Amino acid sequence: MTLTVRIEHRFRGFRLAMEFAIERPGLTALFGPSGSGKSTCINLISGLLKPESGYIEINGKAVFDSASGLNLPARQRRIGYVFQDARLFPHLSVKRNLDFGARRSPEPPSPAERGHVVEMLGIGHLLERRPAGLSGGERQRVALGRALLMKPSLLLLDEPLAALDQARKSEILPHLERLRDAARIPIVLVSHALDDVARLADDIVVVNEGRCVAAGPVEEILSRLDLLALTGQSEPMSVITAEVLHHDVEGGLSELGFNGGRLWVARVEAEPGAQVRLRIAARDVMLALEPPAAISAINLIRGRVAGIASGPGPFCDIRLVCGGAILLARITRRSAERLGLAEGREVIAVIKAVSVNRRARAAPVLPSLPGLTR
Repeated sequence: MTLTVRIEHRFRGFRLAMEFAIERPGLTALFGPSGSGKSTCINLISGLLKPESGYIEINGKAVFDSASGLNLPARQRRIGYVFQDARLFPHLSVKRNLDFGARRSPEPPSPAERGHVVEMLGIGHLLERRPAGLSGGERQRVALGRALLMKPSLLLLDEPLAALDQARKSEILPHLERLRDAARIPIVLVSHALDDVARLADDIVVVNEGRCVAAGPVEEILSRLDLLALTGQSEPMSVITAEVLHHDVEGGLSELGFNGGRLWVARVEAEPGAQVRLRIAARDVMLALEPPAAISAINLIRGRVAGIASGPGPFCDIRLVCGGAILLARITRRSAERLGLAEGREVIAVIKAVSVNRRARAAPVLPSLPGLTR
C-alpha cells in the first residue's frame, strides 16, 4: 500500500512543489504552519484540484500524470476524504449518511463489515439521529465511518481535530488511534498541532512554504535538532515506541522495553506485549558520565552523544543515540562544558518515571474488513 507524489501548482504569490512517498500502511502527518500548502496538497491528491504538472500514484496505479495527460476524476480514485467540518448531509440520518459511503464502494460492505466500522467508531447509538443533534466529535466519527465504508485505497484527513475543543478532541483521538492501528491503507493527516502528530503519526512530512523539507518516521524527524524551528517545538521532545513488558501492580508502575533499553513509567492500561507511544520532554532528561548512586530517578539509559545544538538562553540541546532510539536532553551549556560533552561521548540519561507521557496503541479491531485490516 503506497502513495507517490511529485506535483507542482501555482497560485498568485504562492508555488507548491511537493515530492514525497509513503511506502507502508499507517498514518502519515503532513505537518507545518498554516498557509504552508498542506490542505492544497491533499486536494491535489484527491482530484478536487488539478496540479499544473507532476505525477500521483496510489498503490502502484497512476491517477495523475501530466506527461501523458492522465487525470482520473476524484470519484474514480477510491479516496476517502474527511474534512475539518465533517460535511455530513444535514437532512439524512447517521445511518443514511453511512449508506452514502457504502454505495460508493465498488464492492458494497457486508453487514458484518459495516458492523465492525460502527463498533470501532462507537456510533451505534447515533444511527437514527441527524447531524444537527451530534457533537463535533460525533460528527467527525460519522464522517470517518462514511469514508471507511467506501473501502478506500487511501484516506485523507484534513485537520479533523482543529475545530474541536479539548473535550471533543479527547473523544475522537482514541478512535483515530484504533483506525491507525487497524488499517492496511495509507492514511494522510493534515495537522499543525504537534501534540496530535506526536501521538498519532507513524511518519511525518514537514511542509514549509509549499515544499517538503523533511520526511521520515516521527521518532526520527521530531528528534532532529536542525528541524526544531520548522516543527514549531517550543522545546524539544523525544518520541519512542516501546512494548509493555509487565506491570508492578503494587507499585503502580509498568516496565517497558524499547530498542535502547527499559523504562519504568506510571501504570499503562495495556496488556503485556502491547505497544505504547512515549513522549519525553528534553528538559526532563538529565545526563551523567557514570551511573549515579542514591538518586530517586529509576530510569538510567546508556547513550552516545550524536549532536549538540544551541538552545534558548543558557541552554543547549543534546541528541543521544540509545541503541536504535533517539533521546533528546536540554541542559545548560555550563553543564555540557563541565561534563566535557562532545559527539561520540558515552553518557547515562537519567529520566524520572513521572516525566514520561505515555499512550497505549490500540489493538486492531477490524479483523474482517477487506482492504482495511492488517
